[in-house]
Amino acid sequence: MQTTDIGTKETGKIWHRKPTPSNDGVLVNLIRSAAGYHSKTVRFLHVAFDTTGDTFLAGDHHGNLYGFDISRNRFTLVQKTGQACTALAFNLRRKTEFLVALADYSIKCFDTDSKELVSWMRGHEGAVSAISVHGSGRYAISTSTDTAQLWDLDTFQRKRKLNVRQSVGIQKVFFLPLSNTILSCFKDGSIFAWESDTLYCKYQLPVPEDGPRLHYKAFAVTRDGRNLVAGGKSNLLHLWCLDSKQLLRVIQMPPKVRTVRHLEFLPDSFDGGSSQVLGVLSQEGIMRFINIQTCKLIFDIGTHDDGISSAAISPNGHHVVAVMENGSLNIYSVQALTQDINKPPPPLVKVISDMDRATAANQTLSGLKMKVKSGQVQRPVKSVAGKVQTRVLRPPAHASPEDKENELPEGLNKKRLQALLKGFGEYPAKYRMFIWRSLLHLPENHSAFSSLTDKGLHSAYLRLHDRYPIKSQKLQRVLQRVLSALAHWSSIFGETEYLPLVAFPFVKLFQNNQLICFEVIATVLMNWCQHWFEYFPNPPLNILSMAENVLAHHDKDLLQHLVNCEVTSQLYAWPLLETFFSEVLTREEWLKLFDNVFTNHPAFLLMSVVSYVICCRAPLLQCTLKDDFEYFFHHRNNLDINAMIKETYRLMDSTPTEIHPRRMLSDFEPLTRGQYPVFNKYPTFIVEYQSQEREKIRQQEIEYLRERQMAQELRSEAVRRQAEDEAWFRQQQLLQEAEEQRRRILQEEEGKLAEQRVRLAAIKRELKVKELHLLDAARSRFVKYQQDQKKMELRRLDDEIDRKTSLRDQETAIALQDIEIRQMELEAQRRLFEQQLLKEQERVTQEVKAEVDSRHRKAEAEEHTFKKVLERDMCHDLETRKALGGSWAEADQLRMDADWQAEVLRRLEQADVERERCHQELAHLTRETHAKEEQLLQLMKEVEGKKWEDVVERRAQLEEERRAAALAEAQRRAFLAAEAEEAELHDERLHRSLEETHERLGELKVRSPCSTRGLLPKPDAVPTEPKNICLNNLSSNDSSTHFSFDRGRSDLESKERQLMMEVRGLRQKLAARARNSVPPTYSSSS
Repeated sequence: MQTTDIGTKETGKIWHRKPTPSNDGVLVNLIRSAAGYHSKTVRFLHVAFDTTGDTFLAGDHHGNLYGFDISRNRFTLVQKTGQACTALAFNLRRKTEFLVALADYSIKCFDTDSKELVSWMRGHEGAVSAISVHGSGRYAISTSTDTAQLWDLDTFQRKRKLNVRQSVGIQKVFFLPLSNTILSCFKDGSIFAWESDTLYCKYQLPVPEDGPRLHYKAFAVTRDGRNLVAGGKSNLLHLWCLDSKQLLRVIQMPPKVRTVRHLEFLPDSFDGGSSQVLGVLSQEGIMRFINIQTCKLIFDIGTHDDGISSAAISPNGHHVVAVMENGSLNIYSVQALTQDINKPPPPLVKVISDMDRATAANQTLSGLKMKVKSGQVQRPVKSVAGKVQTRVLRPPAHASPEDKENELPEGLNKKRLQALLKGFGEYPAKYRMFIWRSLLHLPENHSAFSSLTDKGLHSAYLRLHDRYPIKSQKLQRVLQRVLSALAHWSSIFGETEYLPLVAFPFVKLFQNNQLICFEVIATVLMNWCQHWFEYFPNPPLNILSMAENVLAHHDKDLLQHLVNCEVTSQLYAWPLLETFFSEVLTREEWLKLFDNVFTNHPAFLLMSVVSYVICCRAPLLQCTLKDDFEYFFHHRNNLDINAMIKETYRLMDSTPTEIHPRRMLSDFEPLTRGQYPVFNKYPTFIVEYQSQEREKIRQQEIEYLRERQMAQELRSEAVRRQAEDEAWFRQQQLLQEAEEQRRRILQEEEGKLAEQRVRLAAIKRELKVKELHLLDAARSRFVKYQQDQKKMELRRLDDEIDRKTSLRDQETAIALQDIEIRQMELEAQRRLFEQQLLKEQERVTQEVKAEVDSRHRKAEAEEHTFKKVLERDMCHDLETRKALGGSWAEADQLRMDADWQAEVLRRLEQADVERERCHQELAHLTRETHAKEEQLLQLMKEVEGKKWEDVVERRAQLEEERRAAALAEAQRRAFLAAEAEEAELHDERLHRSLEETHERLGELKVRSPCSTRGLLPKPDAVPTEPKNICLNNLSSNDSSTHFSFDRGRSDLESKERQLMMEVRGLRQKLAARARNSVPPTYSSSS
């Protein structure tokens, strides 16, 4: 079995020579040693095959993912995730992509070619224990203890999620092959089948109630998806038929199986998908492969000492990759495991018996064995009748000396062992070490060996691990002790450089018993290494010459080819001898060879070298370069060990005596009992000279080391003193810096204290300023309060004035309404008078026209010509009169309008003067008020004690103002009374003027009136506008307390009187115009 250490390599070969499956079917064992620690390995956790079955992924607990291609013999570091993986899946639709579940509960998809992250899927709240991929590679199901999630691998989005109660728990959820069915298995033992598209529950498998509950933990489905096997905490397996949903049978495993950890079917290319062989991994670390139909054990992998943790079977059924309990990977060849299995007819009982395969093989081969009694048994000879006759030879009474030589300790006989060796080619592995000990006659001198080991490690092998590093520390120590004991036994072995190569295979075999190991190596050196050290330190030229002579006798062409290629025996024979074939043979081949070497004469080893060269004749003849020959004799080659051993026996028998090594080499001589013999078959002076030189060198080296140690100590002392000086200077510097720092800190603290004092003084100033501001604010509030009180008093007075003003405005409005009514009455009277005047004028006109017509008819005939002239003159005079009358009336109207406008302007000026006077009074009062307020504030600031005096003084002033206001009120009342009397007189005069007007109208009725159209002014336009303007201006602008409503009333009454006077004047003008409008002709004729 080969072992490959991946180590820190990112790519390399899985095996370095063509793998030969061992008895247990292992092709290669893969380990990964930690960086810098060859004894520590990184554990592999999970493996997964791709769809072809030639490549698989493996993840270790450091988060590294490796891809192993078995067909190409290559491995590659695919990805470094940085955390341990919990599940793997490598059968996606895109062949180069794979899924890995990590310890952080996430799932990542990587590409093996580009080594890039394709997607990162999250959603689980617990560790993902399994990933199942659909046959199409487009969907995947990830399972944890609390949930199962369905993923779309095209978009890497979650499609569905299955949640369960925490008390139930999910065991596993996976796709069935060749269908769209999902099986969900829960920890309570229930199994449900779902449709993957709709998640419709198709059925539930019936769990048997009569038997024990298995608590399923492992499941396996055949490739056609028709059968399901489940196992758990029992040695029973349940086999279901998913088509009929029925339990087919219950398979009972051996009693040693208490728990089933993993189940997986072994594919077969000729079973049509209905897999028959099932692999069952139990708690003891052994995976048994059984036939589910015949319940027969086919083979098993793993042992109690080297158990299996988990396993994966390739889809093509060629390999099984097992993760071992020690963290390594074993790749098994299924062909090697099944090549010797005969398939008997199926048994009737469906129970697998726990029968050891060795016992079964012994029972099978019992009929072929022959019983050997105490005598010698001849081989069976066939008679003519075809019967086998056996003849037993009785031993003679007295044995010969030759027989005594063949007698071995422990009751063995060398001849019988030779016969057994020739018959089977090797000794039984179980008894090989015992037979070797008997053949070599080991004395087992415990005291002598103890005296050698008590001397300790030899100086020549103190640094053995530098020249020959071995991964196993135990094997390294044993090799070092055995070599040291050999060097103490004979000084030549402390100078021999190739001795570790000679001793290593024996140390590896006998590492548990160092005494036997030492004696075996010592016996080999004394018998099979005869004359090796005569030319020390050169190779044994005499031994190599013997081998070359034998080769020249049996194969001259090959020797000539070697000579032509300048290849000497030191190149083709000495590498085999100095390593005892350990570099070119496997363990099994080496053991088989040395079974024959120890059984025969010491010359057999030299003949084995010649036979190896002859057996490799064909490839050696193809080599022409010296490097190729060196590589060939230092590496393993494709060689049949049985043919080589057979060739060695032929050489032993056919080699002439004169060149036979037996003539030069003495017979086997065992070690003596009690004390080991003296070994001095070497040039003593050379060894002693080398020993002396080495001792001298060692002493010089010790002296050099001592001086170097002294120099190192002096240097370290100087460095220490320098460090102390530097530390002292640094300490002084630190002290100075600390002092400076403390000074700076003190200065900073003093500065901070000064700043704090300044801030404190500023705060005190601010507090005093704030206090003053608060006092000022309090005073201001008090002054403002007093001002507000005064303003409220003034506002109250203003409200009172406004109330009185509003009352007066209401009275004024009522008076105005009365005036308007009176104006409307006057207008109505004027219009009635005009109508009467018009009627009277019309009547007079009609009378005049009648009289004129009558007189005209009388004088028409007499005065026709004079009439025309007179009429022309009259028309001219009439037009002139009309024009003069119109211009006169217009001038009169314009004069009246100008007078009226002048009156309005005069009244407006009076109102403005009055308003200005009021404004001046108000401004004067305001200035006085402001002056008094300023005086009051100044007085309050200067002397606070004069406040009450000012208050008293102010009250006196208020009293005076009140008395002045009362006096003004009395004056206003007197003025109002005078105005009322004047109004009464005005009313009387108005009544008299009205009576006079009526009298004059009566007189005008007798006279002939004229047209008065357009001459009467509009009485309401003239008096109302100035009157309203005056009142509004007075009411809006004059806010004095001396305003009197009676004064306004007197103005209105005066305006009314003026209006009536204007009306009288207009009436007089109309009457005069009417009187003057009569033509002179009519007046003369009348």
